[in-house]
Order: sequence, then structure tokens, then C-alpha cells
Amino acid sequence: MDSQSKHTISIRLQAVKQKSGKSYNQIAEETGLTNVYVAQLLKRQAQLKTETAPKLRAALPELPEELLHEMMKPPLRSYDPNLIQEPTVYRLNEAVMHFGESIKEIINEEFGDGIMSAIDFYCSVDKVKGVDGKDRVVVTFDGKYLPYSEQKSEHMVSRLRLQ
Repeated sequence: MDSQSKHTISIRLQAVKQKSGKSYNQIAEETGLTNVYVAQLLKRQAQLKTETAPKLRAALPELPEELLHEMMKPPLRSYDPNLIQEPTVYRLNEAVMHFGESIKEIINEEFGDGIMSAIDFYCSVDKVKGVDGKDRVVVTFDGKYLPYSEQKSEHMVSRLRLQ
């Protein structure tokens, strides 16, 4: 799939959501997915799994069968480089860049030398009231911890095969 057909499919999927009148949160609740994952599905940034398809079909009954099947194919996970110019995306990037080094230090302190997976990963966006009564945005990144491996030659598969 090229980026143009991905864009066309995404527009069609967004139209189905719009016609349903449902929010990402409502669809997420009906499907058992996170709100961000629902958005990722409708942007063709995630693959719809076979066991979830009937739930999505029930949540969005106007979803054509052909689009449902398209969503079940592995997507082209990409983004438009101009997306960084969108203010919300820019600020999210700025926040991660600003706090990233400190977050990394805490991950290393709590877990050891490793990283947070962006594959075995959950993300959600929630709306809460702050102590001042004003609306606040809560973005949760929930990723599996992946320790770095010590690269011992005896563990290399290619070396084992050569012996």
C-alpha cells in the first residue's frame, strides 16, 4: 500500500466515524481498545485483529466490509513529515524532548539499562479536572520494559550454526 491509498482509506474511515456520531472514547469502550488505538486503526497506523473486527463492526455498523478487510492487513506505519507543524503534535514532541532525558534516567534507575517498547505499548488520552478546576490533558504511555542485552558471541545464532 502506498501513502496515497493509505490517505484515501483513512479519509473514508474518518467519514464512517463522523457519520456514526461517536467519539473515539465511545468506540474504545465498545471495542475494549484504548482511545488512541482506535484512532490509530482509523488512521491506518495499526492493524485490526481478527478477534476485534466484530466488535468494531458492531461499534461502526456503517463500516463497509472492504474497509474492514483492508484494516486487517498490516499497515504502512508512517507519518507526514509536515505533521510536526501541527501545534498539538509540536507540543507533544516538545514535551518528550524536554522531559525525555529525565524520563530516561528514571527508567534506568528503576529498571536498569534498557528502553520502553513502542511496539508492546499502550497509549491513551484522558480528560481530567485539575486542582484549579480547569480541564487538563493526561497522556499515558504504557510500554513494556526492554533491557539491553550483553552481546556474548556464544549466544549468536549464526555462530552456533557455524560450529
